Amino acid sequence: MLTIQNVSKSYQKGKVKAVDGLNLEVLPGEIFGFLGPNGSGKTTTIKMIVGLLRQDQGSITVQGRDTLKDALSVKQSIGYVPDNPDLYDKLTGLEYLNFIADVYRVDSVTRRLRILRMLEMFELQNAVGDLIGSFSHGMKQKLALTAALVHDPSLLILDEPMVGLDPRSAHLFKELMNEHCKRGNTVFFSTHILDVAERLCHRVGIIKEGHLIASGNMAELRKDAAETRTLESIFLELTEK
Repeated sequence: MLTIQNVSKSYQKGKVKAVDGLNLEVLPGEIFGFLGPNGSGKTTTIKMIVGLLRQDQGSITVQGRDTLKDALSVKQSIGYVPDNPDLYDKLTGLEYLNFIADVYRVDSVTRRLRILRMLEMFELQNAVGDLIGSFSHGMKQKLALTAALVHDPSLLILDEPMVGLDPRSAHLFKELMNEHCKRGNTVFFSTHILDVAERLCHRVGIIKEGHLIASGNMAELRKDAAETRTLESIFLELTEK
């Protein structure tokens, strides 16, 4: 589904290397957690995948299509929610969702069913007619998640998706991610909530200073260590070395 090969990205004319020779493969039907300390290169990697940044070297492919050579085709198959969604405050929630559905050419019947289901799930049906500028941060996060799923993307990319969600909405969203992957789709998300990643993800990758320092399921990450060892303890040991 998603293949990252020898990807690097620098800032300040090469003085700051945000991502350095990153190699990673994420499979269809997989929930993959992308973990790392602040400044480790997570958001830079995500922005390169979705086409907001160009890598300096290496290649990124989604379903075999290069994100630079086939940019439009790749973007049509991706749903993306950044860590701080920047929505259109002067539109109503429903106007925004219909705008996104128009961009992805989702027909009126399909979009209506998908939007209605998500609005009911996130309890936004009574607020969707209001201007987005009046929404709380949590409401904007829910609206952004709804918009990201309106075209049923094969690859859903999320940067800290749980931030701002109340416990009920977070629980429902985790169920939604599982359902999305059971249909053969893929979820790639970054998070600092390690217990959520441990329970939810099929595999995780840990990045530090732009390098992937570990990748695998919990059994592979534990290796010969105790079976009760948590992802948090593994993460802290690896990132503090």
